[in-house]
Amino acid sequence: MFERVPRLVFIAVRNGLLAGTLGIVFLLVLYYVGRHPFLFPVYFDFRIILLSVFVVMSLKELRDDHQQGLLSFGAAIVCAFLFTLVFAIVVMGFVWLFSALNPGFVTDYINLMTAQLKSLDPAIIEQIGKDSYARNLAALPATNGGTLAFDYFIKSLMISFFVSIIISVILRRQPKI
Repeated sequence: MFERVPRLVFIAVRNGLLAGTLGIVFLLVLYYVGRHPFLFPVYFDFRIILLSVFVVMSLKELRDDHQQGLLSFGAAIVCAFLFTLVFAIVVMGFVWLFSALNPGFVTDYINLMTAQLKSLDPAIIEQIGKDSYARNLAALPATNGGTLAFDYFIKSLMISFFVSIIISVILRRQPKI
């Protein structure tokens, strides 16, 4: 059945599903140990390591096992993008479903983020801009599960974009002329 699926697509989808499952586990563990997963700064996000590891695994498998040691930059980027898309859709769907089944997930996020924003130093508020700060604080109570899910999706794509470019350049191999 899977013989007709191109290896690039098969590897990306399979690893995207595996990484999505791990991402869901990490989200649940963080939430239930009292650390809301949406309150971490992007540079401390577990997705950086998770996506890096899985992109490397996917590209190495594609290059070494299915393309006789050759991998173009384009094929690497396409594989990494498909992988990320599958990962992001799986976890986005889970976040949306989990927030619908467990309304405390969104409520906790709103309460913790409001407290975090209100505790900001006045100098930081000046740097951000008082209007922007007030607008974000006022919009926070309208946050819902769909908002959090879409936020997760977009941030996953942004993180993976930079990770994928770096890893694709490192792992590419062109035929020797």
